[in-house]
Amino acid sequence: MDPVPGLDLSLPPFDLLDDAGRERLQASVDIALHRAGTTLIEAGKPSLHAHVILKGLVHATVRDDNGREQRFADYGPGDVFGAWAVMAGRARLSYRADGDCLTFLIPAEVFRQLIADNPPFAAYFNEGLATKGRLSIGNSDRREVAELMVTQVGEAQLAPAERIDATATIAEASARLHARRVDCLLVDDPAHDAPGIVTRTDLLEALSLERLPLDATVGPLASRPLVAVDTSAVLFQALVQMTERHIERVVVTDRGAIAGTLGMAEVLSHFASHSHLISLRLSRARTLEEIADAAGAMDRLVRSLNAHGARIPYVMELVSALNSRIMGQLFDLLVPEAHRNGICLLVMGSEGRREQVLKTDQDNALVLADDLDWPGLDDAMGRFSAALDKVGYPPCPGKVMVNNPHWRMRASEWHARIDHWRQSYGGQNALDLSIALDARPIAGKLALFAPVKARLMALGEDHILLHHLAAATLDFDTPLTFFGRVRSDADGIDIKKGGIFPVVHGLRCLALRHGIEANGSAERCTALVEQGHLSSDLGRDLPQALNVFQRMRLQSQLAALDEGRKAGNAIDPARLTRLDRELLRDALHVVKEFRGHIRHSFHLRD
Repeated sequence: MDPVPGLDLSLPPFDLLDDAGRERLQASVDIALHRAGTTLIEAGKPSLHAHVILKGLVHATVRDDNGREQRFADYGPGDVFGAWAVMAGRARLSYRADGDCLTFLIPAEVFRQLIADNPPFAAYFNEGLATKGRLSIGNSDRREVAELMVTQVGEAQLAPAERIDATATIAEASARLHARRVDCLLVDDPAHDAPGIVTRTDLLEALSLERLPLDATVGPLASRPLVAVDTSAVLFQALVQMTERHIERVVVTDRGAIAGTLGMAEVLSHFASHSHLISLRLSRARTLEEIADAAGAMDRLVRSLNAHGARIPYVMELVSALNSRIMGQLFDLLVPEAHRNGICLLVMGSEGRREQVLKTDQDNALVLADDLDWPGLDDAMGRFSAALDKVGYPPCPGKVMVNNPHWRMRASEWHARIDHWRQSYGGQNALDLSIALDARPIAGKLALFAPVKARLMALGEDHILLHHLAAATLDFDTPLTFFGRVRSDADGIDIKKGGIFPVVHGLRCLALRHGIEANGSAERCTALVEQGHLSSDLGRDLPQALNVFQRMRLQSQLAALDEGRKAGNAIDPARLTRLDRELLRDALHVVKEFRGHIRHSFHLRD
């Protein structure tokens, strides 16, 4: 089929389409002339087309809180606009022709189908993933990872869920494994409501390490509760579960019923994941040097996933799972087993929210049992912080670390500290409280954190505290000019201050106010929408905006590392593609809208 005149399908994002997608686009695209002053897309309404400008200039406008129309951005030849309106079902901006203008029209239903059929193309629009480095990756590589991102667990090759009674012997269980050619058995025991699971490795260790006889029963060997994923989950989520739980197989459920089991081998048949190699090396690591060697592959894993078009939420989940394993393994290496039941290790900040991509500064703390008696605690935590530094997690500039006694507290001391935060909520106390609200337990006796979490959540009843805490959401201006263009200085845009922090902190404050215990920003957002405290539009757009910011920051950080510079939070708009600049403007507008919501909700003033 002849190419569409003037529409170069070899350039981003259309080069991400497969041959069938390009043919479909060529067969459906049209060209339209829009007279000066014509409104091409109206804010708040669905769009029938996504547009690519061939000739002319289009202004995007938005109405402020007083209903006045303001210039948001300008679009010229080659720019794509209206993609968000097509995907979301409503436009956030109005688009009007400045003079006579020619645009290519891609029908909405065709555009949505292209996104559904081409995950890399979808990622380009959903998260602004397009970069020269990623686009140089071969199509087969992109498809491999894309399949992992969209293939559901139910579509994978599941092993049958073979069951055995708890009274069966090890010999009988081994024979069943061999006969059925499976790696695990579900163990039914009348003493438990749900089955347990016993693997080939469990039986081998029972015989070789515990010296149990062949006629010993398998009931006591079964692990409970089952770790399960639903058939509707994607394979990447199953990979995260296995990585985080240190296991090689999960049970698969379909509408509550067990449909089979899924092992790492079945997942890796879809994707040769570096993460599995890291997990394997961690499971074998017995020294600090071996843990550091495994952790050293983390940045390469992130680079690989990023280059192959992995969605940013999946990357963050997997990185979080691996980080937790690394930190937990160091904890077990340096804390004697006799003391582990008296200590709970917490991670905080972006790690606590599971929103970290590259390894970052240490943000951690301890909850100690009130009766813990361990004179060697201070020395051990000094060695723990030094070990984290050695494996790639540098010290926190604010000293939010377990080697700082300020962040090592007994349960009763945590309660007193939280009460102090309630009474004195300014300056450093507000910062400390914000950090603590994202805390997540990862090692030691996790139950020690439960009463601390409950005490933190009780702060949501203090409206004066919340008012002052939420005010920080407005501390940094949204980097947009009066005419809606992205505003930056010589160092670019600090996307953490201008984009990420207002969203993360605003959602944190809303979640605390409404008793939502979730740590992750996306989970907090979903819960707020479900409870009616956030509009469905903002509930959909805020996670999308965060993904845009996280992905662009990651691209900038990787580029900085390649150039021998320190990875930071600045992004240079001049290095972005035209479409990425549109995504950035759209995402920053979401932040601006959300700041207005926070201002209204907590009765704040700029």
